Amino acid sequence: QLQLVESGGGLVQPGGSLRLSCAASGFSGFTLRYYAIGWFRQAPGKEREGVSCISSSGGSTNYADSVKGRFTISRDNAKNTVYLQMSSLKPEDTAIYYCAANGEYCSDDQSDFGSWGPGTQVAVWS
Repeated sequence: QLQLVESGGGLVQPGGSLRLSCAASGFSGFTLRYYAIGWFRQAPGKEREGVSCISSSGGSTNYADSVKGRFTISRDNAKNTVYLQMSSLKPEDTAIYYCAANGEYCSDDQSDFGSWGPGTQVAVWS
């Protein structure tokens, strides 16, 4: 069974940058190259929301309006990893960030995604 794990979260000042990584867990034996990978986040007291998604080939990406122009999703299938480069971070970006897998293409429906990772905390705070 595919298991994902996120890393790269932390505390950063407004305007700063972080790069999150999403990888298949070490013992899963699965490769991410066959899956679209989505990044999601959940802030305290709020519902989980979609942030960005990349298709299995990397040829298609999408972003929430709130992060367009500031976040960039990418993948390195040779390293079996999907990245979320976050720049110009704002306090409202503070949340737990999760990655999850779908089939070949992204979906607007979170329920289509599975193999959710445990999440990584991002805190933007001065």
